Amino acid sequence: MSDSDGDDVPRLSAHSLAALQEFYAETSVATAKDQFAVATVEEDWRMSQFWYNDETAARLAEEVIREAGEGGRIACVCAPSVYQKLKQGVVEGWDRVSAVVLEFDRRFATYGDDFIFYDYNEPLSLGGSVAPQSFDVVLADPPYLSKECLEKVAKTIKYLSKGKVLLCTGAIMENVAEELLGVKKCSFLPEHKRNLSNEFRCFVNYPSQLLSC
Repeated sequence: MSDSDGDDVPRLSAHSLAALQEFYAETSVATAKDQFAVATVEEDWRMSQFWYNDETAARLAEEVIREAGEGGRIACVCAPSVYQKLKQGVVEGWDRVSAVVLEFDRRFATYGDDFIFYDYNEPLSLGGSVAPQSFDVVLADPPYLSKECLEKVAKTIKYLSKGKVLLCTGAIMENVAEELLGVKKCSFLPEHKRNLSNEFRCFVNYPSQLLSC
């Protein structure tokens, strides 16, 4: 090919090139959102899984984003519906934080490196890549309403957290939660996709405007 032939190759203007780059960027974000929408895992009550409704999941996602801060890290312990809301890109600030989900259910391995297998019976068995006190906010929803379960999950929370803890569990666990984690009950009432017989509440160990604590 001669130099003159090369001169005939069409070239995009600077304006057109910028528009094309913007399109690719938007497509990349949309693809990421679709990935987590399509990969949504349905709850399995046999494993004591009860997902929050969209409003509650979004409210909790807003809370942990705000408290984690710019570049903050969030751990969702047995709270995959909040993790999904964080990754779907529908809550403001979702792109300023990172999040992982700790779950016993291996279906969540679809989330790749964000998934950490977690058995509350082995609260500190989290894999070598999880450093202590490496998360700005830990949001946890223990699978069972028992002192034994909360005691073990509390060990995990203390290992992961730099300080801020948001616990969602039954109202009957209030005294145990305060004793183990120093958390106080919020006025916000979390709701689930399916009505539960037990009253659920949120507990935090920091002042929260969003959850009215």
